[in-house]
Amino acid sequence: MWTTLVKLDLTSVGLALFLGLIFLVLFEIIRINSYRSQTPPGPRPLPFVGSLPQFLKKPMEFVRSMSQYGEMSTMYLGRKPAIILNTIQVTKEALVQEAFSGRPGLPLIEWITNGLGIIMVTFGHSWRQQRRFALHTLRNFGLGKKSVEDRVLEESRYLISEMLKEEGRSMNPQHAIQNAVSNIICSIVFGDRFDYDDKRFSYLLKILNENLMLAGSAAGQFYNLVPFIKHFPGPHQKIKQNANELLGFIRDEVKGHKETLDPDSPRDFIDAYLLEIEKQKSNEDSTFHEENLVMSTADLFLAGTDTTSTTIRWGLIFLIQNPDVQDRCHEEIVRVLGYDRLPSMDDRDKLPYTNATVHEIQRCANIVPFGVIHETIQPTKLRGYDIPKGTTILANFAAIFSNKEHWKHPDSFNPENFLDENGHFSKPECFIVFSVGPRVCLGETLARTELFLYITSLLQRIHFSWPPDPQPLDMDGIMGIVRAPQTFNIICRSRDTKE
Repeated sequence: MWTTLVKLDLTSVGLALFLGLIFLVLFEIIRINSYRSQTPPGPRPLPFVGSLPQFLKKPMEFVRSMSQYGEMSTMYLGRKPAIILNTIQVTKEALVQEAFSGRPGLPLIEWITNGLGIIMVTFGHSWRQQRRFALHTLRNFGLGKKSVEDRVLEESRYLISEMLKEEGRSMNPQHAIQNAVSNIICSIVFGDRFDYDDKRFSYLLKILNENLMLAGSAAGQFYNLVPFIKHFPGPHQKIKQNANELLGFIRDEVKGHKETLDPDSPRDFIDAYLLEIEKQKSNEDSTFHEENLVMSTADLFLAGTDTTSTTIRWGLIFLIQNPDVQDRCHEEIVRVLGYDRLPSMDDRDKLPYTNATVHEIQRCANIVPFGVIHETIQPTKLRGYDIPKGTTILANFAAIFSNKEHWKHPDSFNPENFLDENGHFSKPECFIVFSVGPRVCLGETLARTELFLYITSLLQRIHFSWPPDPQPLDMDGIMGIVRAPQTFNIICRSRDTKE
């Protein structure tokens, strides 16, 4: 009899759980349908996981598909709707407003940053203080000035030399390019550059790449859905471990700076921040403290390393795939500069085709297809829709950068997209690769300088080609926090300076 009762109890429990699950699913479907009646159209989401399975399966295909629903569409990040802005008009209308300038509290980012830093901090007092100080300090240390330009040119000599060490042999350009780009922000933030054979720094760049991929992968998205898994083993623990190692490196740098700080002669961003902490001690509203220094430095290091180096790697792919563009750039550069003088930012007007090529690389690379995520900080309206506070907002750069109304050659790599009928450089209004509004990219000036000078210097001195029997590349790339190309090898050959 006891066995019979146990069986009945287990059956009842199982039935109750099954009915409860059905009830939850039905409730979720009703909830989603209620949301869908109030938001722009979009693909039908699945209960609890939303649009994430479709997005993670084929990210770029999904991103491109969103524009079919109109100027605004909706996808679901788990249970939460996100509004997608698919045209330049609606994107500018929204992002220039403070109402759209927040950042959502993503569990994975919160776990790593504790809500500190600059890039992913929501719109408010702390963000204003940190961004204002970072901009002011970066300018003091050369951002937008000749001194940073000189640093990039000096580093370009190291980069050219490093790449030609493997002249005529198949080589992966990733480490050399990433190290060169990172050295510029490192010289501003840490006060020094790192040699290409520095093993510790090479390891940090490696785990930085790993984290950018993992954070945007299924593992990172799953953590955002169910953050309590931080207490359990899994690939998400690798993200945290890598982040801790990067932050540990920065803390070591901060410790060394504190021991050698000269208040009358700050050497770099860390020195300036340490002095600001001391200056703001009596200010109750101050957000300047050592942990915010570490996280703000990490943000600058991350943003100043990966986005530009990833764009340059995409650039090499496009230039090798389009040898006529590569040769025309080289001919223009040599005609204007010769082989002995490195380029300067003042040469852009004299190198319209090369400048157009650099911009076309950015358009086609499109390394953040949905832009950096935004969130509304108050209830607002957009194109007839009521947008509640806390709504996730994404700009569909993939749609904006391939809109047939704005681009002469929207679906192919062609520098003519940035040239007028007279062959002069001309930038369309929909080229918003650094975004718009209060959240415009903090490092835009530095990125523009690096992209033009590095790419022009490389094209001046090196011819790039594929090795024999190259591996085919999926041009949709690999989607992480940024869209990176698959690993590839190239052949570098020194240009004949006697041509």
